Amino acid sequence: MQLVKWAHDLSESLLSESLPRRWAHSQRVYSQALSLAPVLGEDAELLAAAAIAHDIGYARAAVDTGQHMIDGARYLRDVAGADPRLCSIVAFHTSSSWEASELGLDDALNELGPAEPELVDAITYCDLTSSPVGALVDPAERLAEVLERYGPEHVVFRAVSAARPELMARVARVRQRSEAVAAELS
Repeated sequence: MQLVKWAHDLSESLLSESLPRRWAHSQRVYSQALSLAPVLGEDAELLAAAAIAHDIGYARAAVDTGQHMIDGARYLRDVAGADPRLCSIVAFHTSSSWEASELGLDDALNELGPAEPELVDAITYCDLTSSPVGALVDPAERLAEVLERYGPEHVVFRAVSAARPELMARVARVRQRSEAVAAELS
């Protein structure tokens, strides 16, 4: 759990005071990641660390391209010296691929790969079940909230609209894996 403590302390230092809502959201994403530990086995700690750090790209110190997933992953890699797999999970979470395409940042995103589908599914599930203020939320409601918050002219709106079917499929895959593991354990 040293990796998780390190990621928690770093994320808290970047988000808690300047972006308290992002910090509250990140803490819920982290809590959701912990609930997936039985599904992820040896990658549970890695996902928990990525979950608490997934939004550090919003912090002033990390902003570079304006795409928070890429910016957070680059900060973790270049400033904090994080494990490449951790950086990749942060880089590819939720609608990152669609946003990068909209912004012409495909090459920047790809430098942080490869994406690991099972871990990208898991971080996306955690992100979409966590509201902006840290409450549990239905993924469909979370996506509707994002669309409403950004509006049709914003890159996030366009990316999330395009990504929605795949995002919901990721949530479904995680739920299926969780149910299968729970059935094996009972």
